[in-house]
Amino acid sequence: MTQIRIGIVGGGYMGKAHAAAYSSVGTIFETTLRPVLEMVCATSVKSAEHYKTKFGFNRCTADWAELVSDPNIDAIIIASPQSTHRAIAEAAFALGKPVFCEKPLGESLEDSRAMLAAAEAAGAIHMVGFNYIRTPASQYARKLLEDGRIGEITYFRAEMTEDFLADPDAPATWRTTGVANGCMGDLSPHIINCAHAMMGPVKSLSAVVKTVHAIRGGVAVTNDDQAQIMIEFENGVSGHIHASRIATGRKMGYAYEIHGSKGMIRFDGEDQNTLHLYLREGDSADQGFRRILTGPYHPDYLPFCQGPGHGTGYQDQIVIEAKDFLTAIETKTNIWPTFSEGMEVNRIVKAAIDSSNKRIWVNVSDY
Repeated sequence: MTQIRIGIVGGGYMGKAHAAAYSSVGTIFETTLRPVLEMVCATSVKSAEHYKTKFGFNRCTADWAELVSDPNIDAIIIASPQSTHRAIAEAAFALGKPVFCEKPLGESLEDSRAMLAAAEAAGAIHMVGFNYIRTPASQYARKLLEDGRIGEITYFRAEMTEDFLADPDAPATWRTTGVANGCMGDLSPHIINCAHAMMGPVKSLSAVVKTVHAIRGGVAVTNDDQAQIMIEFENGVSGHIHASRIATGRKMGYAYEIHGSKGMIRFDGEDQNTLHLYLREGDSADQGFRRILTGPYHPDYLPFCQGPGHGTGYQDQIVIEAKDFLTAIETKTNIWPTFSEGMEVNRIVKAAIDSSNKRIWVNVSDY
């Protein structure tokens, strides 16, 4: 076993998730590289000291440049606001350090292109944080598609729906300011990544992106609440994506349906340990959905638990990400989703916003 010293920029919601993941991934997956929580960076000395003590870091700082340039930091985790992603990543790549960056990759398409270029120029390991696609159920869904179990794909429908801003009387916050913090910048990247994982690249799209509650507490909202996107994939399959932060009743609506000539796959993130599979075979009277409970025979499940149906959770998705990142560093080979995927997702976000503004179909290749 070899120690690898981890520096995490950001100690909030995602910073804590990554700290917990790197504290446990070595035990759960018995990785060759064993992480050490070396340094955490926060926006103030006081909060940095808090995260250092509570999360178990050896050191802390309020200056991300100090963390990145420290010779005792071997790999960087970026879990800070997206407006900071580009500068941190470029500084890390200039030193040849591996970088894991939370989604969205950059604050804009231009940022994400620059970050990808910096990663490739440095020849450094890079990965972007799309955790929901890593559930054992969704990994198994991808395998079912690869194996042709449901035949020729005819339609893809997916949603990323939550209700944390469903109340129109909820006050304005940082989430209601700036395009990057809107539904398209915040929620849609996850389900666009899902579409890429299941169906491949998007050829063209038509979108309606809308701010439903334009004023909150007397303050103007400057980003979108929800979006609907009609899609044509490069493989010829048609599809639809819906993203919303005002979907009353939905808490973790990362969901998709994939129709094929021989069957159908259905998944809902509010029941992340279940995959529904319909196969059009045998006697018609016996056909119907089978409810598959994930277990040790599904990808990345067994290291957590030997019991079928016992399930994995949100934090386990982050642990799986950590395992993948460590494996990429150890093997010196990038593992999907890389910065390239993060940039491609941002291309779709940009294309969708433009499509909505112009009320036209757009070709993704134009972006």
